Amino acid sequence: MSKTKMLAAGLSLSVLMAAPVVMTPAAAEELAVYAWSGELPDAIVKDFEKETGITVRFDTFDSNESLIAKLSAGGSGYDVVNPSQYAVQILAKKGLIVDLDHAKIPNLAGLSPSFKTVSYDPGNKVSVPYVWGTTGLAYNSDCVKEPITSWKAMWDPQYKGRIYMLDNMLAAYIAGLQVNGFKANSTSQAEIEKATQSLIEQKPLLGGYNSTNFADLVSSGEACIVEAWSGNVLQAIKDNPKVKYVLPSEGGTMWVDGYAVAKDAPNPDAAYKFLNYLLRPDVAAKTTELAQLATSVEASKEKLPADIVKNTAIFPPPESLAKADFILDLGPATKFYQDGWTKVKAAP
Repeated sequence: MSKTKMLAAGLSLSVLMAAPVVMTPAAAEELAVYAWSGELPDAIVKDFEKETGITVRFDTFDSNESLIAKLSAGGSGYDVVNPSQYAVQILAKKGLIVDLDHAKIPNLAGLSPSFKTVSYDPGNKVSVPYVWGTTGLAYNSDCVKEPITSWKAMWDPQYKGRIYMLDNMLAAYIAGLQVNGFKANSTSQAEIEKATQSLIEQKPLLGGYNSTNFADLVSSGEACIVEAWSGNVLQAIKDNPKVKYVLPSEGGTMWVDGYAVAKDAPNPDAAYKFLNYLLRPDVAAKTTELAQLATSVEASKEKLPADIVKNTAIFPPPESLAKADFILDLGPATKFYQDGWTKVKAAP
């Protein structure tokens, strides 16, 4: 090397050694969550961020089918997702959610015993049950002649134009199947076709299909009877004592929304911290109090106000749940539902 080059090299090294070292701050840890709207209060997310320093990106979906499609497309960028029970089965079969490392979720031990043995995910292998509720009937006692106890009321001509069904295929078929004496999770083509015919016959009596503001409709009296998800009508019941919610005598259904870790989660460590945080009794109790949804965490009930624990629309008594069906993955029979639903929606 020439002296000139050696001098230049020496000067360069001196400059580098003399220059102050500038440390680039580490990027803030981020957690991406894809969940049902209205089930996880903002306050819970903000509490988690404050406690852990992890920034949460929270996006919502309106159906399990949207969630399944998003993850199936690949590259979703989500760490934690929020499937209902049958969607857990489908996502697991597709390999889109991971087997959970229970050692990283010590608060899982606090689940109520019944949620440790769920049929759709024995042993909580791939999902953490979090909130649950039922699908049944809400009605306004000002515009019905007697208390409603059966799905049959939703086929009663005296309420024509003031009956609303949920705008959701599987939810609609709960009523269509059970009113005929079938299970809401039937895979029989003949039974599904019978339910389809019943839903077509019902359609002229409906004010419409509605999955967004059905609680407001029944509270105002615009609707006399609506098919309802329990959590959505609790505020209406609180605001208007004329609104009643029941599980129909045919059974209705119970649903569970839980959390799972996506297969391609960018930040699985943050995902596990989030799952364990949600299962803390104080956090689960706060979720129930704010979202008015039943918790799967046993000890959280001790931290809830008595009026919530005794509210049968949130925590139905065991005897009323005894006949409630559990919607599971319907497998190939899903096509029978899809074909039937197309006919229902096309009917006048």
